Amino acid sequence: MTNVFTLTITVSSEDIDNLHHVNNLVYVKWMDKIATTHWAHLTKEFPLPQYIWVVMRHEIDYLKQAGLGDEITVKTWVGETKGITSVRFMEFYRKEVLLVKAKTRWAMLDAKTFKPVRIRDNVMKVLYP
Repeated sequence: MTNVFTLTITVSSEDIDNLHHVNNLVYVKWMDKIATTHWAHLTKEFPLPQYIWVVMRHEIDYLKQAGLGDEITVKTWVGETKGITSVRFMEFYRKEVLLVKAKTRWAMLDAKTFKPVRIRDNVMKVLYP
């Protein structure tokens, strides 16, 4: 795990389902939030507005539950990147307890045409500083 980006989230009442824990769909929202926040962080010095990312696939393992008021630390990092796709890993922790781990395959698109674009050196330099 290199170049790990971290975000902290506090579980609110809107995140809780009728089983009194964080709903699975909330984790997907959080995954999108941390991915876009990380991309914004990576590109703050060298913006790349000509590209957008879209999800192709999520793999999520729900290991433990989180409840109201829990402080969740989310860690993310970029894995294999080639062609038009990039893999992003995420782990959700309450203190040192791993709650959820996920792997998402993203595709890069041209922001104007919405057509897939090959990931070039300018993006690679941002993803792997």
